Amino acid sequence: MPSRTDLRADCANCVGLCCIALTFTRSADFALDKPAGEPCPNLSDDFRCTIHKDLRSKGFQGCTVYDCFGAGQEITKRGQSAPEMFAALPILRQLHELLWYLEQVLEYDEAARDAVARIEDVSRTPDLTTVDVNAERAAVNELLLKTSRRVRGKQSKKKERRGADLIGARLRGADLAKANLRGAYLIGADLREADLRQADLIGADLRDTDLRGADLTGALFLTQTQVNAARGDHSTRLPDAVTRPSHWTAADA
Repeated sequence: MPSRTDLRADCANCVGLCCIALTFTRSADFALDKPAGEPCPNLSDDFRCTIHKDLRSKGFQGCTVYDCFGAGQEITKRGQSAPEMFAALPILRQLHELLWYLEQVLEYDEAARDAVARIEDVSRTPDLTTVDVNAERAAVNELLLKTSRRVRGKQSKKKERRGADLIGARLRGADLAKANLRGAYLIGADLREADLRQADLIGADLRDTDLRGADLTGALFLTQTQVNAARGDHSTRLPDAVTRPSHWTAADA
């Protein structure tokens, strides 16, 4: 199974696939409209971003949030045609996301190795557009739910917040340890100094969520994309699998 290091974007070994294959829509996340298949005007001939250090200040916050789970560099290695690579990127990204989750499942359940082998095999499909990603996701989700219940145990009803609308909620210092926050909307929520240890955060929307001083140690199924979308600082405690975003460090300065 790939390590979580392999399941992170490695732009140095990619031909700028996310800068070409994806659609940009002018918004708070992107300063311009760009159709899929057209290179971003900030992409240089050597597939490097010419404004990488200034993406946020120049209106490309969305680029700093996106993470391909290592799909970009893997597809680049396959040497397919441009249209084939563009079509494969979103599919392989989802399969790698499942492998990301399964690596954490393996910390608690060795039986998940069969699921890992299955997703790895599917990921090697020559034409990824033939893969039924929804079916693969549904099968893996059963393992994720089982692991979540095992790790979190029985919790009070106030910690069962699956899919909850918590947009802008004032939860500073809240005890959300081992809470079920699967798919919860936490956009702009104040979670400063909150206890989120071993909380299930799969699919939780953390855009602009204030995580300064929050403890996410052992959080279940947290991704780099979610962390990148949130706000935090040096006092935010993160699981070892994710890294502190550079824009958090800049905000501290």
